[in-house]
Amino acid sequence: MTAPAQSARSLISLDDVRDAQRRLGTRVHRTPVLTSESVATAARCRLSFKAELFQRTGSFKVRGVLNRLLTLPSDAMRPGLVTLSAGNHGAALAWAAHAAGTRATVVMPATAVPSKVAAVRAYGGEPVLTQGNLLEQCEALQRERGLTLVHPFDDPMIIAGQGTLGLELLDDLPELEAVVVPVGGGGLISGVAVAVKRQRPAIRVIGVEPTGADVMSQSLAAGSPARLDRPQTVADGLAAPFAGVLTFAHVRALVDDVVRVEDDAIIRALRLILERLKLVVEPAGAAALAGVLSGAVPVEPGARVVCVLSGGNVDPGVLKRLL
Repeated sequence: MTAPAQSARSLISLDDVRDAQRRLGTRVHRTPVLTSESVATAARCRLSFKAELFQRTGSFKVRGVLNRLLTLPSDAMRPGLVTLSAGNHGAALAWAAHAAGTRATVVMPATAVPSKVAAVRAYGGEPVLTQGNLLEQCEALQRERGLTLVHPFDDPMIIAGQGTLGLELLDDLPELEAVVVPVGGGGLISGVAVAVKRQRPAIRVIGVEPTGADVMSQSLAAGSPARLDRPQTVADGLAAPFAGVLTFAHVRALVDDVVRVEDDAIIRALRLILERLKLVVEPAGAAALAGVLSGAVPVEPGARVVCVLSGGNVDPGVLKRLL
């Protein structure tokens, strides 16, 4: 994927990511890097997995959320926070808001996974389900209640927080040659790309998104952030209805490629992770491996590759149906 150069003024810096890492400190887990010989053999490369399902609230999202909240002034925190989310960002915000002594309102699709709605509520947040446009409903609540918006991905502090995962990868895998990242709204891959490319530009950063929720691929083809009317995928965590202005800029400037995979490939990868790594991930968390095993992500034989297992918040009923 080639693209015109992007203005550095619209991108966060490596220092922003390092500042986020210092700010977060021990508030987030340094998640493990795991391996499986049988899966690596199937992938024909030296394959590792960054297990963000072991992160607080069960996904990478808490990295960005905490970094954002730790940089908000107290008068912005006091009235409460609002966001839109399919689940993981909302749970992370609800948890972090409760810890900070405030409250989070989370606008979610009416079709949201029930366990993710329950998680938002359990962490102290208020889920608001809607059949309509998530962003419009979120902005309406923001105005009506005087809340502070914490965007799920299109925010420089969110992106910087997610980038701390990339810093950990470079420390733990010094011979790394490629990072494969699930893509929804693009906050995770944007932060990881800054952390990796600003230090080791030869490392390939590749995004994977479902064919039924390929808003970033469509954005890159159009040359500007796109919107999807009805994302359709088993990977609910990747079903972003639009690409962010900031995340699009980061992906276009720093990411080597964004590929698409079918839901069937995601389900096969999820099963393999369960069988071989003995880990329960959500469909979004299996997308990176799906990209490698399906051939959508080209890898050289023997290359050192890491797949990000972005989360593990899968509803038991959904898991039973998929398996």
